[in-house]
Amino acid sequence: MKIKAKIFNSDEKKGIIKPIVKGVFVALAVSLVSILLFAFLLRWTNISESLIAPVNQVIKGVSIFLGVFFGLKKVKHNGIINGLLIGFFYTIFAFLVFSLLDGAFSFDRSLLNDIIFGTIIGAICGIICVNLKKF
Repeated sequence: MKIKAKIFNSDEKKGIIKPIVKGVFVALAVSLVSILLFAFLLRWTNISESLIAPVNQVIKGVSIFLGVFFGLKKVKHNGIINGLLIGFFYTIFAFLVFSLLDGAFSFDRSLLNDIIFGTIIGAICGIICVNLKKF
């Protein structure tokens, strides 16, 4: 008697990359627009600069949630893995995009913290988004 462990059936194998790529690009687009709007707010209002770090974290979290939500619209299983991958790749690509815009790459502990934060948030959002469709 042979026992095979199936993580994905054949239909899910075919389309596993597309939702992740879609989710990453949606999250990046939301981040870019949100950061641009926040930069205009900082420029034209008297918002304290001490709010920059918390607002950036909120923008990252919301971007990952929306990326996972739109990326996994048609996915019914493995929300934790797909969300985790979207959060991870979003964090890497966001780092690259914003470093290119800034003109400097800085590999430090904050990047590692962002990767961990993005991955965990992506996994949680993946669980939530896949299970929301069941109701």
